[in-house]
Amino acid sequence: MHLADSALPIGALAHSFGLESLTSAEILTNRNLESFLRVYTEEVGLLEAVFCREGHRLVGVACASAAASEEFPADRWVNLNLQLSARKPAREARTGSATIGRTFLMAVGNLGDYPVLREALAAAKESGAGPHHSVAFGLAAAILRLDESLAALSFVHQSVASLVSACQRLLPLGQTEATRILWNLKPAMISCAQASAGCTIDDAWSSMPMLDWGAMEHPALTTRLFIS
Repeated sequence: MHLADSALPIGALAHSFGLESLTSAEILTNRNLESFLRVYTEEVGLLEAVFCREGHRLVGVACASAAASEEFPADRWVNLNLQLSARKPAREARTGSATIGRTFLMAVGNLGDYPVLREALAAAKESGAGPHHSVAFGLAAAILRLDESLAALSFVHQSVASLVSACQRLLPLGQTEATRILWNLKPAMISCAQASAGCTIDDAWSSMPMLDWGAMEHPALTTRLFIS
């Protein structure tokens, strides 16, 4: 709950991942927001949940100890982030995810002595690959000995909750309606997390071209509230 809290100081609140463009073009409105977020959960949410699980699986029980950083599979870590980058067509989406992921690992690393996290950050910096937020979330959860399925569900929930929060600043969306929408999406989040358990990286993909367009269009907006 702590790691998935929107109050965690990792900069997630500064990103809309294309939603600002969609609201500016009046494509995304209060009327279709819930259905849009449901599709987002089924598409992007599933993709991120699969990579969150893969990040979790990078760390074995022995490697989870603070003294076992030499066992960290840096090559697999880099490859995971490169593969997720390839599934994010929009530069702003890739950059935003990597920026949040890097800050997230630094924040968790400050909670204790975790050599694996330092090695993951160093490998990502050297390779220029990520670290994407979902993969970083799974890795950190494993190091902290948190359950894989719980990590995947928590990540999906915080992702959707973050977008709802962004929409409260972009649309005439009150707290009551935002709470109702988030509550109604709980079954979709659970289904997404459960489905991700049976997916491999080769199965993981998402198709939301309008959202990708929104992210690509974002730098051209005259005024912006968000970084992405």
